[in-house]
Amino acid sequence: MKLVSYLFEEHEKLAILVDGYIYDMDKLHPELPHNMSMLLTYWDDYISMVQGGELLIKEGKIHSDNGIPVEEVDLLAPVPFPPSCRDGYAFRQHVESARRNRKAPMIPEFDQYPIFYFTNHHSIMGPGPVSCMPDHFEKLDFELEVAIVISKHGRNIKAEEADEYIAGLMIMNDLSARTLQMEEMLLNLGPAKGKDFATAVGPMLVTLDELESYEIPAKENHTGKSWNLPMTCTVNGVQVSAGNLGDMDWTFAEIIERASYGVDLHPGDIIGSGTVGTGCFLELNGTGKLNDPNYVEQWLKEGDVVEMEVEGLGKLVNTIVAEESGHSILKLKKL
Repeated sequence: MKLVSYLFEEHEKLAILVDGYIYDMDKLHPELPHNMSMLLTYWDDYISMVQGGELLIKEGKIHSDNGIPVEEVDLLAPVPFPPSCRDGYAFRQHVESARRNRKAPMIPEFDQYPIFYFTNHHSIMGPGPVSCMPDHFEKLDFELEVAIVISKHGRNIKAEEADEYIAGLMIMNDLSARTLQMEEMLLNLGPAKGKDFATAVGPMLVTLDELESYEIPAKENHTGKSWNLPMTCTVNGVQVSAGNLGDMDWTFAEIIERASYGVDLHPGDIIGSGTVGTGCFLELNGTGKLNDPNYVEQWLKEGDVVEMEVEGLGKLVNTIVAEESGHSILKLKKL
């Protein structure tokens, strides 16, 4: 299934997407929740009812007159108000390339355990404009990722069982202000202000049953589901990145196992994959300069249109806009 959240009369509404039309939950069954948070909270109670409604649509028993063309609504993040948002570091190619570009050896701990950091769950957004302050434009970057959403409460979850806690997958763009990020991380903390202003997800949450035909084995000595999903990113219509979700070394199941150790995971929690290989300008610029001393760096700027497409998950489109403010925290540094 493909689940979307959209704005209707200043309120969030939950719908299912079928053949280009969205159908509100009350069109499927009067008892279904009207927002994503409630559906996730009672996922096991309601998901079969939603699946039944989808079947009625596909059989023509619920007519498209009950739906709205998806292009006529303002889509929100599929999970507009997540309880938390973590981001992983699961692609060896990205880590290896980024370290090579700064003349650092591959870190052996990458192969020992999956890691993640917390980002600002109040800055989750869907398709549309991304507002940036002046300092964000100092090496503003995209990160091409996929995220999962947790569907039920769990604690100390084993990797062998962790896929049962995944509601679905969605595209994720972990926008990054590299100058702020690199300055802060000199102090061995962060990313903080370099990452906390915007994380775009969407345009829909795709449940795992919809992705069964894409499943592939996890990498050797790893546990959990993996998916052969080609991923691309274009900026102003020019492709800048291409990868595949199947290249994840650590699986989402393994990240869930580590994240839930001694900690409760809650319905609606978002967990990102980390950046796919070639999935950000930081990596691409480093590789470009390594191969060509005359290479000109590229970063996002005001007016840029960033389009991320993942097979089976749709296309997430965001436009970079500048906030009407001249305030700079970089200028507040004490000498």
